[in-house]
Amino acid sequence: MEELDEQPTETIVPGLGQRNTHIGFDWAPGELLLYETRYPKKGNKHLTTGQLSFLRNDDDLYSPVLRKLFNESHGIFVGLQKSEEEASSRTRKSELGHVSKHYRSVLQACMQEMHKVASSTRDETLSSKYSEQLSILSAMELCWNLCEILFIEAATAGHLLVLLLDWIRLHSSDIDNIAEEVLQSDNPLQHDRFWDLITGYVLQARMDEARQLLAKEAAVSTSSRSMCRVLDDLLKKMPTFNTQTLTEFELKWQHWREECERHLQCGTFSSSPQMETICKVLLGAEETLLEKKDLMGTWYHFLVSQLLFTHPTVTLAEIHSYAQSCLDIFSAGDSSSEPLDNVLLAAFELDIHQVIKEFSIVTNNWWFVAHLTDLLDHCQLFQSHNLYFGSNMREHLLLEYASGLFSHHSLWQLGVDYFDHCPELGRVYLELHMERIPLTTEKKALKALRICEQRQMAEQVRSICKTMAMQAMRNRRLGSALSWSIRAKDAGFATLISDRFLKDYCERGRFSDLDLIDNLGPAMLLSDRLTFLGKYREFHRMYNDQQFEEAARLLLSLMTARIAPSSFWLTLLLDALPLLEQQQVIFSAEQTYQLMSCLEERTAAKLEAIQLEESRRAQDNSIENTKVEMLRLALARNLARAIVKEGTVQV
Repeated sequence: MEELDEQPTETIVPGLGQRNTHIGFDWAPGELLLYETRYPKKGNKHLTTGQLSFLRNDDDLYSPVLRKLFNESHGIFVGLQKSEEEASSRTRKSELGHVSKHYRSVLQACMQEMHKVASSTRDETLSSKYSEQLSILSAMELCWNLCEILFIEAATAGHLLVLLLDWIRLHSSDIDNIAEEVLQSDNPLQHDRFWDLITGYVLQARMDEARQLLAKEAAVSTSSRSMCRVLDDLLKKMPTFNTQTLTEFELKWQHWREECERHLQCGTFSSSPQMETICKVLLGAEETLLEKKDLMGTWYHFLVSQLLFTHPTVTLAEIHSYAQSCLDIFSAGDSSSEPLDNVLLAAFELDIHQVIKEFSIVTNNWWFVAHLTDLLDHCQLFQSHNLYFGSNMREHLLLEYASGLFSHHSLWQLGVDYFDHCPELGRVYLELHMERIPLTTEKKALKALRICEQRQMAEQVRSICKTMAMQAMRNRRLGSALSWSIRAKDAGFATLISDRFLKDYCERGRFSDLDLIDNLGPAMLLSDRLTFLGKYREFHRMYNDQQFEEAARLLLSLMTARIAPSSFWLTLLLDALPLLEQQQVIFSAEQTYQLMSCLEERTAAKLEAIQLEESRRAQDNSIENTKVEMLRLALARNLARAIVKEGTVQV
């Protein structure tokens, strides 16, 4: 509640139940405060409050699997920023490709772990939640891989389709599921989906696996053996783009396609509808491909398979027109498209800004768009795109992602590095968030303090130290409170704590946290009261070491300097009592006169205060009067001894 910046606004929610019921809401870091109010009958000006609810929007931060994603990707991000100026322009592209694959490997590892967690969970609600997170991770990896091909690799004609085929194989598991079902059956060749499996392999250009199944069919079926050999030869001869020139590849592919057409027109496979279908697939017949859409499952698989058999040398500039056409054909006129489809379509159109916008709708956290935008910004794809509110898209998304991390009790430390690499607004955001970190433990406070000190954030350092000093004071840990106030360089608070130390000494007769007080050093100069505390402790050390004359001089200087609180003067005078009663004369006549003057000054001030509340303090005054009389007697005796001693020395 205390972190809400403004008064919550109210919005009328139609049909909420009761009449005149309103919903008020406001955002806090990482959650939404939602409350219900009702306007009463006329004449009553006060609102009646209904239920209060907190809706968290950062559940991903609390998923153990996704926390690993955030931690691992943080290291990759920081490494990328540090290596920016080290790599030459010649090696920069390959390095960025390596970084992209590193991000994807982390995503894939999280997907595998999330799958295990979802499979092993018996709770249906949790299992559904994990499955949803798994689908989001899969969408992230799918889109990231495509962006890597189109924007980072910027693949050329021929090589582009090779990479897209790898992309489809990695993200389409339908064919592998069919293969497991068919090959584990008692008689794979008689399985209903045997030919579907071969066709599926062909659609993904997995020709070697398709040929292995054809060889099994040829071995047991004499009637189709010759057709199997012809089809096997066509699959074997299908050109693949590697090191040859584009012209050489297109020539080979054209010859191979003409051979496929010749066999189809001659009716080579007329007695086997399955093989004839595969031959039509090799020719890229759109009608046949649509008949097998269930083997592809998605429009982008359909796109890649169609390009494989119709335009294997497609370029980046051409692919967007094919993508839109395949989406329209595959969806059969269905105008409603999924958000993921919009993301992929924007990628094929090479509109990276639209990719970022659309994926922000798909996911409920900023991880994907922040890291992908940062990586693509290093590819210099966002140089000319600045936002109207003062930062570019990369910085804006990183700021949003880092702000989300700061709502988590431990991931906030990762957010610091993201703010560090936002040159325009990063420091401002970091300062604001550091002031709002809940300092629940001293360990956490020390981490926050070290971060602020490293970045010379003086105001935040003082704020943290003050907060921890107050917490320590409330818990009666005076040593810790004093230590934090010294680090904050807060003279007023150091004075307050010093007074508490002195009060504690008066009540208990000894100091707590002696190690801290004994080692104040130059820090005792922060305030007069702290100086007094340090020097007073030094007086006790001298007395214990029997350095009586040095102790007497220090005690007298503490009194005459007027840095001791008035309530502590009697204690100082009583500390002089053992020195006055020593066999040897410690205080000189002049020093004794000074002590007498201090005693009389203190007695006069006390007498004035007593007159104001005489009845309440009668018993305390009696004890105090006894102490004062003892002091006067000791001072008188010491004065006499000092005069005699000084007179004897002069004679």
